[in-house]
Amino acid sequence: MTPFRRDARGARPPAGPDDARPTHPAHIEVSGLTKRFLTPAGTPFTALRDVSFTVEPGQFCAIVGPTGCGKSTTLGQVSGLDRPSSGTVRVGGRPVDGITSGVSFMFQADALFPWKTVLANVMIGPLLTGTPRREAVDLARDWLRRVGLAGFEDRYPHQLSGGMRKRVAMAAALINSPRILLMDEPFGALDVQTKAIMQTELLGLWEQTRPSVLFITHDLDEAVALADRVLVMTSSPGSIKESFDIDLPRPRGDVQQIRHEPRFLELQDRIWAALKDEVQRAYARTAGAA
Repeated sequence: MTPFRRDARGARPPAGPDDARPTHPAHIEVSGLTKRFLTPAGTPFTALRDVSFTVEPGQFCAIVGPTGCGKSTTLGQVSGLDRPSSGTVRVGGRPVDGITSGVSFMFQADALFPWKTVLANVMIGPLLTGTPRREAVDLARDWLRRVGLAGFEDRYPHQLSGGMRKRVAMAAALINSPRILLMDEPFGALDVQTKAIMQTELLGLWEQTRPSVLFITHDLDEAVALADRVLVMTSSPGSIKESFDIDLPRPRGDVQQIRHEPRFLELQDRIWAALKDEVQRAYARTAGAA
C-alpha cells in the first residue's frame, strides 16, 4: 500500500535567480514562509512561521488546522494579495511578487455582485481578460449549465438559495480555466446535505480541467473526501506539522459513499491524531484569554 505520510518539510530548496530548471506553470512551492503583522496595539504578531510545502500540477491539496493558525493567510501569500515577511512563494518557478496570474480565488462568502444577474456575475472573468462580449455570454451560459443553473441566468443573488449562490461562485471561479484554484472554506456556511452535493459537484468539475487546488477547511471529512494530500497546520504561529497522502482512488464519485469506506475512516483517524493536539492547544489559548 502506498505510504500516506510524507516529510512535513519535504519541499525542494528554493530555486536561485539563475536556476533554469523548467517548472510547470501550475506548480506551487512555498519555502520558509513567515508572516508577521502588527496588532492594533502596535505589538508584533507572527501568523506563520517557516511554512514549507509544494503542490504539484493538478494536485488537490487540502489544509486543515485550528482556528487562527494562518490557513487563510497562506492563501493570501500564494495569490499575491499579501507579501511574506520572510521566505519565498513560487508559482511556476517564478517568485510571487504581485497578483498571481492564472489563479482563481473562491472565498467563504459568495463574493457575488448583488446588483448583477447570475449571468453577468459569471461573465465578469472573461470580460476582464478581453473576451468579446458575445463569446463571454456563450461561455457563461455553458458554465451555468455545467453547475446545474441553466434557466437561472436572469436571477439576482438574493433570489437564490445558499447552495445555488455557491454554484454561481464555482462557475465564476472556473470559467477562465485557472491553472490554480484557491478555495477558502467555500462550503463552510452550507447545511450538511447541501455541502455534500457541492463537494461532489466540485470533484466532477475539477476532474474536467484539473487545476492545482489549495483548499482550506475545518471539516476533516471534507478534506479526506476531496484531496490528494492533506496538510496539518499547528496552532498559532502556523507551520506545517504533518503531510498525508490520500490514496483513495479517483474518480471518487459521491462523497457520501466515500465516507463509509474503511480506508477513508483509517486516514481520517490518523489525520485527526495529528490535528487533535493542535485544536486543543488553540482552544486552551483562546479560553485562557477570555
